[in-house]
Amino acid sequence: MENRYPRLEVNLKHLKENVVEVVERCGKMGVQVAGVIKGATGLSEVIKTFDEGGAAFIASSRLEQIEEAVALGIEKPMMLIRIPMLSEISEVIRLCEYSLNSELQVIKALNEEAKAQGKLHKVILMADLGDLREGYWDKEELVNVAEYIENKLINIQLVGVGTNVGCYGSILPTNEKLEELVQVAEAVEKRIGRELEYIAGGATSSLMRIWEGKIPDRVNLLRVGEGILLARDLEEYYGHKTEPLHKDIFRLKAEVIEVKDKPTHPVGEIGVDAFGHKPEYLDRGIRRRALLAMGKVDYGSPNELIPMEKEIEILGASSDHTIIDVQDSEKDYKVGDIMEFDVCYATMVYLTSCKNVNIAYI
Repeated sequence: MENRYPRLEVNLKHLKENVVEVVERCGKMGVQVAGVIKGATGLSEVIKTFDEGGAAFIASSRLEQIEEAVALGIEKPMMLIRIPMLSEISEVIRLCEYSLNSELQVIKALNEEAKAQGKLHKVILMADLGDLREGYWDKEELVNVAEYIENKLINIQLVGVGTNVGCYGSILPTNEKLEELVQVAEAVEKRIGRELEYIAGGATSSLMRIWEGKIPDRVNLLRVGEGILLARDLEEYYGHKTEPLHKDIFRLKAEVIEVKDKPTHPVGEIGVDAFGHKPEYLDRGIRRRALLAMGKVDYGSPNELIPMEKEIEILGASSDHTIIDVQDSEKDYKVGDIMEFDVCYATMVYLTSCKNVNIAYI
């Protein structure tokens, strides 16, 4: 089954070169990188490559992935980048040196568990600067919580202030927005009477400021996943070049199981598809179609697959089949042929978490 399809090939050489490039560019501006492994579902070889490439932290929103990193013997500090659930507090303390937080109730629970385990747990308080995901919207509340941690919690160490931008509200990490974060951090520092170790200025989207060389001086930590794993989003959505980062680390390959000329519009009374939807179909007459042995359960949405051959068109998919229009292809596809696709972030997450997909390292 080693050569089975669908097959996701991961170029570890190019991945490591991306990690090294991002770490070095950030380092020149005094910024450390937390390597975010969740986009690749914590694949062991990806974790090791982030480590070998020089990421200062291994970071994920999923404790299962962090546990995999710990089991691999990675000695870098582990960072949980989703607000901890109360139901997982003991595991957070067991596995992670750092976590991002925005609820005092959770922080108090972390303190009690850290005391029970004989540990000191480090937290970064999150400020919501308008993206409207996690974080304190009331900045005075954030400062008050910082003071409480500093003076009342023995087993919690406040090490920084951070923010998230671009993930929900699509807010850009402009220098003005990042300076706003610095101001929040400095308000905390004034209240607690010491300097914070980290001001965490967001994630991949903040690499735009690194490539421009214009990130505020005190921002010194970024959480980077997609910008290393795929390096597609900044160029595709913002026209922001990130050379020399590789954009070919993940390649999806699928096998053709049927090639036939068929109508382009379903024949008969139309109801709903296997997922309860009622798609619209364009009647283009009889055209050549290839059927691939992979479907939505493997990669999510067919609309987010990116064919490497420009002349083919993805028509749709069911759970286990993908339908491709190959009428205009220069290649005469036969049963057993292999089609290749580039992937976006969402597709990568689906593929790397699906046990039906063969992961191959090249």
